[in-house]
Amino acid sequence: MARLVMKFGGTSVGDIDRIRNVAAHVAREVEAGHEVAVVVSAMSGETNRLVGLTRDIARLHDAREYDVVVSAGEQVSVGLLAMALQDLGIAARSWLGWQIAMKTSDVHGAARIRDIDVTAMEEQFKQGRVAVIAGFQGVSNNGRITTLGRGGSDTSAVAVAAALNAARCDIYTDVDGVYTTDPRMVPAAQKMHRISYEEMLEMASLGAKVMQPVSIQDARLNRINIEVKSSFKKKPGTLITKRKNIINNKIIAGISSTQNDAKVTLVGVKDKPGVAAMIFKPLSKNLINVDMVVQNISANR
Repeated sequence: MARLVMKFGGTSVGDIDRIRNVAAHVAREVEAGHEVAVVVSAMSGETNRLVGLTRDIARLHDAREYDVVVSAGEQVSVGLLAMALQDLGIAARSWLGWQIAMKTSDVHGAARIRDIDVTAMEEQFKQGRVAVIAGFQGVSNNGRITTLGRGGSDTSAVAVAAALNAARCDIYTDVDGVYTTDPRMVPAAQKMHRISYEEMLEMASLGAKVMQPVSIQDARLNRINIEVKSSFKKKPGTLITKRKNIINNKIIAGISSTQNDAKVTLVGVKDKPGVAAMIFKPLSKNLINVDMVVQNISANR
């Protein structure tokens, strides 16, 4: 018997039939004798809808109230999944972030997990129950609901796995693993059976949307093995693990890409102190990240 954490994203719980499919996945692990905690995202498109409501109600809004609104989608999905499991005869209970005391920093919209009290979940395991946990959300020290940023359910799952000392954290998505590049853009892309934390972190940071970079950092720090697999296909996925567990390391593990970058070319910029600050200050004020800077200086300028 092992203790497992299973995380299902928004596409995996996108409608009632898919939630039932997720329940069947969980039931198989329970019937195999495992203790299971499930971390669930909001249903596909729901978080975007909630974000839209906050923008419609006010251009400038309180970040604390924003988190209250956008975290609501996970409450629906955990409740529905718990009900689906109960319908299969599996004892289950839903948990919101504040109920398991998932303590976070107070940076609303981009909070970091500090601690999780798993005492109540441990008691549920002793009673043979599955813990169905809302991803993406936590609670600050002053009792306010916080959110972890887009893709935050991955971070929730890894944190729960570390707190429970789980044998493995399975991330279920709409793809059956991590590919050498985006298979929708390059049909010849190949699925990787194993990839190191460092390689996966680099790919995620540069545009690969398989997992949130923070979750991979946390997995590496806590030595949590992650398997990325499909909710819809019964195939082995990709194991994200320590570098020494990978045989036949390749020079190039994969290629990531982004489609929302802008290139800005500045001509005739003088090479003197203060110019760079003048350029980057307005970008910083508008929360625009600069991914790369290329500087060409000719001999006569």
